[in-house]
Amino acid sequence: MTQRLKAVKVTDTVYWVGAIDWNVRYFHGYSTHRGTTYNAYLILADKVTLIDTVKKGFEDELIERVSSVIDPEKIDYIVSNHSEPDHSGTLKEVCSIVKPQKVFASKMGVKALDQHFGDLGAELVAVENGGELSLGNRTLKFMETRMIHWPDSMFSYLVEEKLLFSQDAFGMHLATSERFDDQLPWSLLLRMSEDYYANIITLYSKFVSSLLETVEASGLEFDIIAPDHGPIWRDMGQFGKMFEMYKRWSARKTSLKAVIVYDTMWKATEKMAQYIENGIISTGVSVKRMSLQSSSRSDVASEMLEASAIVVGTPTLNNDLFPSVADVLTYVKGLKFKTPFAGVFGSHGWSGEGVPKVRKYLEEMECEVVGEVKAKYSPTEEVKEKCYELGVEIGKKIINTIN
Repeated sequence: MTQRLKAVKVTDTVYWVGAIDWNVRYFHGYSTHRGTTYNAYLILADKVTLIDTVKKGFEDELIERVSSVIDPEKIDYIVSNHSEPDHSGTLKEVCSIVKPQKVFASKMGVKALDQHFGDLGAELVAVENGGELSLGNRTLKFMETRMIHWPDSMFSYLVEEKLLFSQDAFGMHLATSERFDDQLPWSLLLRMSEDYYANIITLYSKFVSSLLETVEASGLEFDIIAPDHGPIWRDMGQFGKMFEMYKRWSARKTSLKAVIVYDTMWKATEKMAQYIENGIISTGVSVKRMSLQSSSRSDVASEMLEASAIVVGTPTLNNDLFPSVADVLTYVKGLKFKTPFAGVFGSHGWSGEGVPKVRKYLEEMECEVVGEVKAKYSPTEEVKEKCYELGVEIGKKIINTIN
């Protein structure tokens, strides 16, 4: 039979055998506008080894790609770097086909896989942090990366190839026919990595910062970085730039940028946003104004990654803040951004609970709330002036902090 889905050669002994998901647009709350890949890798060593599997529903794609290189039943070992279902969801089905001798994972990974699947039909073995696994003519070294971004996460390093299987680190949700970073423009790699870091990794930034120091101090050399999502990094110049971006993002560096997030019922809150925007712009600070009728919660998170201020506007609906605003605030609060400054604004009718409830969210996020502006129904000239002044004050705060 003709093999229509083929493995992609990464090195003389390593092949990409994952799956491309062109259609996924929702990933546990995160909008994946450009789909994703579920990367799995085959090592053709004396002990043939599969690194990770794929999301449930894509097992046939993985097996067909493996079959283009080797009989799947010749796989001896499977290594699970991360037990989240987009990487392990087909593990039980794959084990039933492959019949591996052993499945390896971190200590926490063994517990998670056991809880996910029970009996895999193969011996489940925990590896030590810093431990090694001989594949005969190749060697894997393991490094625990707890909370990047699950407790079980780990890196696997193929010593002879200087190849790091980095699970979710340095990945991105991007479906492409290209498998390598040097086949894609840097601007796209940066944009998609920003989205990924903001929505998946931000919460764990202190662990990322510590891990990056450990990697730099390890003395390990890298020729290839193979993550579980997105393209494989083989241009170490480009990867070096991405490594520096991870250092910046994990250090919570901010820039001369403010994000205005709002929803509106009858355009009153939107008018207020426009005057705040122009007040900020007048100080020389960059602004991203985002209506929640055209932007998702994950779009907002991406723009917040390096922002020095978030300004949130809401109408009052049913004596509460607007539902879309509540959704976004719940989401970004959970990601624990360290945004220095904030502002609040909104229109209301006979009651005005929306603005104070937004303020409470922002204070719980440990932002310095620079000010708030409320309008009853449509903003008057006085309210417009207050909005503009609030923007100016926020802009000045940002400039004084950054400079």
